Amino acid sequence: MLLQRVGNRGIRLGTLFDRAAARHPGNVVVLDHELDLAPRLGSRATVTEIADLVDDFASRLWAAGVRPADRVVVYKTNSFDITLLACVAARIGAVPVLLSPTLDGATVSELVRRVDRPYLVTDQAKLESELPAAVFGHARRVLLAAGDHPEAQRLADLAGAPRVAPVRMSAHHPTLITHTSGTTGIPKLAVHTGWTLQARYRPQAAATALVRKRRPVAVHVSFVHSRLFTALAIAMLRGFPLVMLADDDPEHVAGIFARVRPGVVEAHPNTFMRWERLIDDPRRPLADVKYFSSTFDAIHPRTVHRMLRASRHRAPVFAQLYGQSEAGPVVGRIFTRRRGKDADGRCVGHAFPGMTGVRVVSRDGQPVSESSPGYIEVRTDGRVLTYLGEPERYAKQEHDQWWRMGDVGYRSRWGCLHLLDREVDVIPGFGSTLAAEDALFSRLDELVEVIIVPDPDGKPVPVVCTRDNAPLDMAAWSRATASLPAMAEPVQWRQTDLPQTATTKIKRLELAKALGSRNRGL
Repeated sequence: MLLQRVGNRGIRLGTLFDRAAARHPGNVVVLDHELDLAPRLGSRATVTEIADLVDDFASRLWAAGVRPADRVVVYKTNSFDITLLACVAARIGAVPVLLSPTLDGATVSELVRRVDRPYLVTDQAKLESELPAAVFGHARRVLLAAGDHPEAQRLADLAGAPRVAPVRMSAHHPTLITHTSGTTGIPKLAVHTGWTLQARYRPQAAATALVRKRRPVAVHVSFVHSRLFTALAIAMLRGFPLVMLADDDPEHVAGIFARVRPGVVEAHPNTFMRWERLIDDPRRPLADVKYFSSTFDAIHPRTVHRMLRASRHRAPVFAQLYGQSEAGPVVGRIFTRRRGKDADGRCVGHAFPGMTGVRVVSRDGQPVSESSPGYIEVRTDGRVLTYLGEPERYAKQEHDQWWRMGDVGYRSRWGCLHLLDREVDVIPGFGSTLAAEDALFSRLDELVEVIIVPDPDGKPVPVVCTRDNAPLDMAAWSRATASLPAMAEPVQWRQTDLPQTATTKIKRLELAKALGSRNRGL
């Protein structure tokens, strides 16, 4: 039994902004876009105004027929109101099911079918350009967050509905459903409870306890990701001004950061890679950042090194959390300027004492080592309850109360977990593709992305993207790869053409398939 079971009453999404407003009513949320639900608020709102917005739309959902334990799928144009709609549904005891705006309509239609007659909150743009007509048969009722459609109910038409008191569900009742990253086929639907989300909150709150000053917190995390809700709870309940970004374009972000001067920044690893160019911006948009945070995936040391260099603080910190949608953060590591860009990026850190556990299990009967990595398994109360409609698929990941992460690695003599590859991405005889990619990033400044995938014959092929799509310097490439395992000649792609998930991970299997099709002239 893990220690975090003590005192876990469950995180309460539906009243999060009410509680934040009671503590810090004048605190603000700054957006780089307008909310579809309330464009009148513009790009800046107080926590009190957002709490009222959540209360208002919860009442509208109730007027539309939504009741406790009903499921409400949210699939709409990208905006922070996706996250707010989750709070809206949870406020009346319903279970929000968040689907990324980047998912294609056919996939969403299938997921709506699997959810079993949910309410669907979407918008005119998605109905007209993405969703097939079949979705109306899969949903109990279609509600519009924006726009108009003859077969859907506009939430705007329910304005003025009588306010409804918050409904408090059991901490063990489903409170949120999110989908997995979708790197391999149709995404799985992960069921979170108030209990599991609160369990995830504890290690993250402990990690941020050292942040004493109320610095603006800037976040670019997928609006459908479970991580965002614990980040919101930490920032809002402590009174930190919040900057929510829908767009991670470096020039766009530089202008916002130059104005609001965030002291804490959280983003996906690939987003931080895009932001490397901010260190050369004369406005110094990252100068006031003292704390950087990246969640769920290992990050390249070069990127960490550049972020820390961009801060004017004497001792900035970069926190890396390793985990996944199903388990939450399970391992953490802190980087400072004393660790250079050549630091071992495969070391993702240690488990949180009393909160999470990690082990590595042999794959072949041999002792686990760098040359013979094993299956990474974790134990945490933050693990999701099940996969909706696929309990047998969930059960396959359980091993003696441990959860198999789908990654391979080993632990050093000091206990640090080293992540080498996803199980499905291992190229036999090559070693760690992620370690090779780290090395290439540290040796070639012009790279903005490099992904090593197997060709149809199993030979490793590096797919590279360069800054401003400049031709790759092949002489520099030869020098950089001289000490690495043998690979095919690099294939240069535009970064925008790489298949990505909602959290900006590269879909390696899809990329390998596309590369094979291209080579065959299909």
